[in-house]
Amino acid sequence: MRDVLVKDLARLLGADRVISQVEDRLCYSYDGTYKTGIPRLVVKPGNTEQVAALVEFAYQREIPLVPRGAGTGLSGGSVPLADGVVVSLTALNRVVELDRVDMLAVVEAGVVTGSLHKAAEAVRLFYPPDPASSAVSTIGGNVAECAGGPRGLKYGVTRDYVLGLEVVLPDGRVINTGGRTIKNVTGYDLTRLITGSEGTLGIITRAVLRLLPLPEHKQTILADFLDLNAAATAITAILAEGIVPAALEIMDDVTIRCVEKHRSAGLPLDAAAILLMDLDGPRETVGQQLNRVGEICRRHGARNIRVAHSTGESAELWQARRAVSPALVQVKPTKISEDATVPRSQVPAMIRRLKEIAARHNLDIAIFGHAGDGNLHPNILVDRRNPAEMARAENAIAEIFEAALALGGTLSGEHGIGLLKRPYLKQEVGSAGMEYMTRLKQAFDPKGIMNPGKILGRCASDQN
Repeated sequence: MRDVLVKDLARLLGADRVISQVEDRLCYSYDGTYKTGIPRLVVKPGNTEQVAALVEFAYQREIPLVPRGAGTGLSGGSVPLADGVVVSLTALNRVVELDRVDMLAVVEAGVVTGSLHKAAEAVRLFYPPDPASSAVSTIGGNVAECAGGPRGLKYGVTRDYVLGLEVVLPDGRVINTGGRTIKNVTGYDLTRLITGSEGTLGIITRAVLRLLPLPEHKQTILADFLDLNAAATAITAILAEGIVPAALEIMDDVTIRCVEKHRSAGLPLDAAAILLMDLDGPRETVGQQLNRVGEICRRHGARNIRVAHSTGESAELWQARRAVSPALVQVKPTKISEDATVPRSQVPAMIRRLKEIAARHNLDIAIFGHAGDGNLHPNILVDRRNPAEMARAENAIAEIFEAALALGGTLSGEHGIGLLKRPYLKQEVGSAGMEYMTRLKQAFDPKGIMNPGKILGRCASDQN
């Protein structure tokens, strides 16, 4: 059956766009989680027309499709299930247009996020969404997951910059949602519906993205604390003063030690926590805010305040933050990355709950994340080959979500539901919410071929 499908798809797309060797398919069997699933085949269409032809072919034969960008997701969203065919969008990698007057970009789904950052900045424009994986993650994946990042505090997340989308529907038809205007209330907001739908309602092939003027000045500041709760309290104090940093990140002691071992960045190894912040805007305003932030941090127990005095020093500090994920596997080989999110006023309470959960289940849990907008990333460090430890981790995950919901929060701020959070979704949205989302899925994708088993429903072959 696979040989027949290979021949059919080679005729449809070209032999060079079909990957069938098991060694090559293994490269598409995982994402940033511990979930795996070897795809039946991998195809790499080169344009929207080929994506549409592929989807129409799959629809007629009821072949499951799994859209995939760079595979950096943290909820299992691009892991293939049900012997699915992975549709890699990385060949759709053109920045089609950068419009300085309308301040927008038109990009294909496979454009790397960091490449868009550079292209926009070259013409003094600014694309704010900046997931930690921006050096490799793609715009299509960012839109499908509604990715966030450190700058979400001040600037919002991916959905706040998506003006329009080109989408291949599950039957192969192509639609364009939204457009090039800031205001658009024509009909149902399909752009928002597709954004964050994790490839379950269609395949995104192109996006129209809003850009902003590049901020005049940016300043990076790092404050270290001997008490984690004091650092959390300083966060709410800064925001209460009316200061909204471009980014406000927290890293606990476990995270600090792992990062310093992974790459020396001069982080204080004896600190219980650090806050890493960016302030941006007019130069005079940034200077005033810098002084006020330093005063607030000291008032709440900061031991040292470090101000980056060059672009290079600022980049070094942020590279240390972006190195957290690879650094944490030094403790244990399996990293379960969560992103339970609470109202920012509840960040101190959530951090206390996380420490209690770690102690109760005898687990190493590294705490870091976008604390300024309440989006914490507790990472549970385990060895998946140890069944007893994995069982404790599963119990801890359930308690983390219960704590977030009890504090008025949500299961996911930016990672999505995918596979890992699917069992907990009903706790947040309720039975009626689950039914409504199921009906939407059935209306868009009546044959259930689009990224089956993600967010809603189950797959018989979901055994990993």
